Amino acid sequence: MSKKIVYLPDDIPAVGKEILKEAGLQVIVGTSRDKAVMMSEGAAANAVLIGTQPFDAEIMDAMPNLQVIARNGVGYDAVDVAAATQRGIQVVNTPTALSGSVAETAITELLAISKNLYQDSKALHDGHWNYRKNHLGRDLEGKTVGILGFGRIGHQVAAKLQGFGVKIIAVDPSSRPTEGVELVDRDTLFKTADYVMVHLPAIPATEHSIGKREFTMMKDDAYLINMARGSILVEDDLVAALQTGQIAGAALDVFEHEPLPVSDPLVQLENVLLTPHIASNTVETKQRMAVDAAHDIVKVLHGDDPNFPVNQI
Repeated sequence: MSKKIVYLPDDIPAVGKEILKEAGLQVIVGTSRDKAVMMSEGAAANAVLIGTQPFDAEIMDAMPNLQVIARNGVGYDAVDVAAATQRGIQVVNTPTALSGSVAETAITELLAISKNLYQDSKALHDGHWNYRKNHLGRDLEGKTVGILGFGRIGHQVAAKLQGFGVKIIAVDPSSRPTEGVELVDRDTLFKTADYVMVHLPAIPATEHSIGKREFTMMKDDAYLINMARGSILVEDDLVAALQTGQIAGAALDVFEHEPLPVSDPLVQLENVLLTPHIASNTVETKQRMAVDAAHDIVKVLHGDDPNFPVNQI
């Protein structure tokens, strides 16, 4: 019997590939995320390990031996899960591998936008030392931080914020009370938080769920930090709120259309911090994700139940 094939459109850390190879699997590292290239290179694949690129029914049908789609990350909105389920293909993700890293990055961006670090640093590089005099930062201590979506990452954010002297409020209908965190309703969070941190899953119910109504409720000196998915925001409404001073600023790591074009109006604003989807882009997290994804691929191809199933087969 020939070896089962694992196709990686993007390369992964060696530790993940070693797990696959030690399980007797053949690993093919791809050359591009282009749809046609993936369909060609992965035609014989029994498993794929993907990043954030779309993976639809057409691609699945081009891989007739496919048994498992592993998502190297927590969000799986780019995968047509219904199509995979219909075809008997297991979908898995790596939800525990990146929570701490995303939480760290979220707090880093919260502090950076509050202290105006990017614009002050840019001004220094541009020779404008006194830019800082008319662009003061703000202290975090004594403020209210609202966490919208209180799952694994939201809990990590709250835990890491405990030493900053802030009041933490959160919204999540399924969450249980947590020490040091007050659970509130959604409108209360938008109206009272000095920092609104978005950690919601990208599902139909959350798509474009934060827009003009929510920005109108926010304080004019409040900040929005989105580390979840760009599709959760109505970006045109956010741009308008930032341009008119309806809110003080925003730190965004994700966008509805990625990569973000340099012509996008967000890029022209001074009161934003923009980063290119880097929340879990660390050496340690990449290794953990590769390990978790590889283990689940091995489990599925060996007929065992995965640790992190997204769908039920």
